[in-house]
Amino acid sequence: MLHRVKKKGDINRDKWIGVGGKFEFGESPEECVIREVQEETGLTLTGYHYRGIVTFVADQALTEYMHLFTADAWTGELAECDEGELVWVEKSRVPELPIWEGDKLFFRLLDENAPFFSLKLEYEGNTLTKATLNGQIQNKHS
Repeated sequence: MLHRVKKKGDINRDKWIGVGGKFEFGESPEECVIREVQEETGLTLTGYHYRGIVTFVADQALTEYMHLFTADAWTGELAECDEGELVWVEKSRVPELPIWEGDKLFFRLLDENAPFFSLKLEYEGNTLTKATLNGQIQNKHS
């Protein structure tokens, strides 16, 4: 996990998130995850699985799409990251960390080994107001 504590003005400041980043021109999701993991961690993925797509809708930012992968094999040594502190965290402890409320939903789906999924998370400020899994509303807050 990446504890985002180094970047100023970071919307993820003090949160724990997975590693990742933005696509470069012409990249596939698989090419992007391999590059981003290598850039942020120093590790080269040799075994990974495409698990789902997460759509983030927020009142304070443009809509973003996250292609969600898990990895089970890599080579290399963990390097220092300029975006935060990289820490190996037991999967069972992840929900206890300060993470986004919607992240708890997709971490649960990953833990349950759910088939490929589409999850839409809608936020007002830092508050999750709606989550939709494969077209079905999961929760709604007012």
